[in-house]
Amino acid sequence: MRYEIRVDGRMSETLAKAFPELDHVLMSGQTLLFGPVVDEAQLYGLLARFRSLGLRVVEMRQLPET
Repeated sequence: MRYEIRVDGRMSETLAKAFPELDHVLMSGQTLLFGPVVDEAQLYGLLARFRSLGLRVVEMRQLPET
């Protein structure tokens, strides 16, 4: 499964390195992270990591398989 996760604010490169399994793109007032997520445990782990770093997830969606 591939996921796209939008985070409020522009993440620094240092902070983005806390998510080495995801690619990221800075957008207007947000950061878009995307990449493969192998199972629910990894997904919940990512969400916990966002929360522990004080990042607010504004949108999360599963991308269609190509």
